Amino acid sequence: MQKRARERGLSTITRAFQKFDVGETASVSLDPSIHKGQPHMRFHGRTGVVVGTQGEAYMLELRDGGKSKRIIVRPEHLRKAA
Repeated sequence: MQKRARERGLSTITRAFQKFDVGETASVSLDPSIHKGQPHMRFHGRTGVVVGTQGEAYMLELRDGGKSKRIIVRPEHLRKAA
């Protein structure tokens, strides 16, 4: 996982201050410049539903291999899904 040449370095701080409500859909988009709160790479690009919070992170429920899984992800690695 690498960023493109012109996007290198830390991402903007506004990504860390994103707010998600319970029941809202969010997509996992891993940010390789921030390792803290990063889920496993297999979840990159997946979309799930926010089911709660745990500290500063969000619990996301999504389907993986026919099973429902809950992952804990910090907001830097999430995007609001349309």
